[in-house]
Amino acid sequence: MILFVLFTGVLGYLLGSLPFGYLVARSKGVNIFEVGSKSPGATNVRRVLGKGPGNVVFVLDVLKGVVAASWALLAHTGVTVSFDLDEWGLDMQGEILGPVWYQLGIAGLVGALLGHSFSIFTKFRGGKGVATGAGGFFVVMPVPALIGGLVWVVTFYAFRYVSLASMIAAVSLPLSAWLLGRSGLLIITAALVAVFVIIRHRENCRRLLNGTENRFVKTKKDEPAA
Repeated sequence: MILFVLFTGVLGYLLGSLPFGYLVARSKGVNIFEVGSKSPGATNVRRVLGKGPGNVVFVLDVLKGVVAASWALLAHTGVTVSFDLDEWGLDMQGEILGPVWYQLGIAGLVGALLGHSFSIFTKFRGGKGVATGAGGFFVVMPVPALIGGLVWVVTFYAFRYVSLASMIAAVSLPLSAWLLGRSGLLIITAALVAVFVIIRHRENCRRLLNGTENRFVKTKKDEPAA
């Protein structure tokens, strides 16, 4: 079982390492590591190349987290899955149940998060992991993840800072998981991921405190914005 968890984490890392932001930008003749915030995340891609490429990267980054956190269950149970909410978050039918499934899901999620942030394919450069982490958490604890998504939307439209919305949404995850009675393993994982997300946003935090952080504004007809 330990080997399977490690294998799930390694595969999650490789999935997370797929540099969709870099590849999409490169297909447009742009090296995303040299423009904007120099991040391959969906936010920078959207600022530089516009809404279409940015949304494509966002969806692909979310899917990395979803696949990394769920593939082990699907492969092991012959895709016999029941999405009935229970005290664990999801009631799974098959040979992997309860805490064992969450160990695998969390291993895949953490691996994907690290892979996205430190991709083996781009000399260990990467994004901040928000979209990929969100996809993984939607699999292992969907209700807290949905609450986090709502927190992100409310914060973003209130202040128009993607970085601030991402950090507050990340902090809301362990709090909502605790209030909803999720397992200690999930709460601790969510808390550690929240700390990781804040650390990845440390430059944004400095700019927010200095009042120099860029607000996300819509350009005319959503044209690419520097």
